[in-house]
Amino acid sequence: MKFTRPRDLVIAGLLAAVVLYVILQSAYGSMPPLPTLAGVTLVVIAAVDVVLAFSLRSRIRGTRRDKPVEALTAARAVALAKASSVLGAIMLGAWVGVFVYVFPKRSDVVAAGNDTSSAVIGALCAAALIAAGLWLEHCCKTPDEPKEPDDR
Repeated sequence: MKFTRPRDLVIAGLLAAVVLYVILQSAYGSMPPLPTLAGVTLVVIAAVDVVLAFSLRSRIRGTRRDKPVEALTAARAVALAKASSVLGAIMLGAWVGVFVYVFPKRSDVVAAGNDTSSAVIGALCAAALIAAGLWLEHCCKTPDEPKEPDDR
């Protein structure tokens, strides 16, 4: 399995931003206001990723030899890491799309002013999820095997 490429995350984020911006152009007037803390759920997932990352990192690196990591556990953690970083990229793109649409309208439309703060909080939370997913993926990497000296 290969590490998540930044290019893939950027493409997912840009697509989400464009799609959401287009949706907002046609439906923003009929939408309810966005909850200010709508993006906080992403931080909860990020916290789980970080806790799991530190736990697995110490077990994989060998500082906690009492509980070795099973291969299936590591594979599941990598799958969670990849899903987290991709979800974070999509949500970051979505929140950026919301921000780009509502920021210019914040002085004219009251709801746009409130939605601007929702977009900023959501974008920060999505960025935290991307970072946590990439950190978890990094922590699942097995250390390089030490080279044994030749006995000649």
